[in-house]
Order: sequence, then C-alpha cells, then structure tokens
Amino acid sequence: MSNYPTPHIDAAPGDFAPTVLMPGDPMRSKHIALNYLDGAELVNDVRGVQGYTGYYKGKRVSVMASGMGQPAVGIYSYELFNFFGVENIIRVGSCGSLSPDLHLRDIILAMGACTNGNFASQYELPGTFCPTADFGLLCAAVKSCEEAGIRYKVGNILASDVFYDDSASTLKWAKMGVLGVEMESAALYCTAARAGKRALSICAVSDSLVNDESMTADERERNLTELFSVSLETAIRI
Repeated sequence: MSNYPTPHIDAAPGDFAPTVLMPGDPMRSKHIALNYLDGAELVNDVRGVQGYTGYYKGKRVSVMASGMGQPAVGIYSYELFNFFGVENIIRVGSCGSLSPDLHLRDIILAMGACTNGNFASQYELPGTFCPTADFGLLCAAVKSCEEAGIRYKVGNILASDVFYDDSASTLKWAKMGVLGVEMESAALYCTAARAGKRALSICAVSDSLVNDESMTADERERNLTELFSVSLETAIRI
C-alpha cells in the first residue's frame, strides 16, 4: 500500500524536486513560482496550500507553503521528507527583529532555532534537543548573500508558539543574542534531523519589536525580493 497521496499533499514522488522552498503563506508560494520559476506547474493544492515545481536557472526547484506555526510546518515537512523524496527544505520566511541592528528586509540565516514550544517532546529524549540548520545549506546561503551584497546576520532565531504573547516575554530572548522571532523553524529543524534530511530557515525582517518599523501584508507577500533571491540562489548551489 502506498503512502501517497498523503492527507495533506495530493501528489506522487517525482512531482517535487529534491529541494523545496517553503514560505508560510500560500500566496507567497504562488508569487515565487509564477515570477521566478520557469515552467512552473501546480503539483498540490490541498487546503489551498499551493505547491509548484519548475526551473530556476536551469535547475529543478519546488516551492510549497507550510501554513503558520510549528504543527503546520511539522506536517508538511514530515510528508515531503518521508513520502515524496525531498532532501532539502529551505524556509522562506518573514520574522520580527529582536536586534536594533536589523531592519526591514535584512536577512536572518537561522543557524539555530530556540523555541517556547514542545514539538521535540515527541522524541522522548533524555534532555533538551537543540534544533540546528544544515551547515552546508547555511554556507551556501552565506555565499549567496555575500555575492548579492545583501545585509544579513547568522545566528539564533526564536520559533514561538505564541503570536499574541500575554506575558510580553518575547523580548527577553534578545538578551541571549536571539536575532528574531517567527513560528516555524524549530519544528522544521527537528523534522529534518529525525528524517536524516537537511533544512535551513532564511527569514527577512518584516517588522521590529525594538524599532518602529513594519511592512504591510502585501509587502510581505510580494516585495521581499532579497529574500526570494537569496533562497533561490541557495537552492541551486546544493
């Protein structure tokens, strides 16, 4: 009995390239596919979570959304890694800056992902697991940023399970050097580690918790050109 289609992806092995770019927003997935990929074909649309496969500078690449939050990215990354032959997932995300040195459209390459969630508890480890990016993907992303002259920082990011934080505790992570906050990276890194695959989160600053800066929803969907460029250039280096 086959493992596909899965409950969330109506496709077959071979429909996805070995490397998948994974924004949270389905409309961002569509924007990347239709504006950056040649010959993009829709390969999944279950629940409106659009996945496309096409070519970027001659290399086959896929892009599919994850939705918001660690449970959602955990589902899609698990299915892609374990049932559809995907080897690399690059999160193409937006985040809030926790550093006064990071401004709108600056890039965070998430070497590690802190979290206030308990996604990793399912593995029943005798301690605390540290979710980290794949070093090869990270190096490729650094080279892509350097060659394009794009402002970036490498470091920790916080994958939070809470967007509206009643305790207002998010800023406390900054004292440990955490650069930004989003909602997916730790689960993605856990799923990749468990599957023996590779993952990296590349996030553009879309607002700041320490500076008075923010982007509109439309800007986050369409105008993060530095983020899209770095992610695609990283994909074709691996």
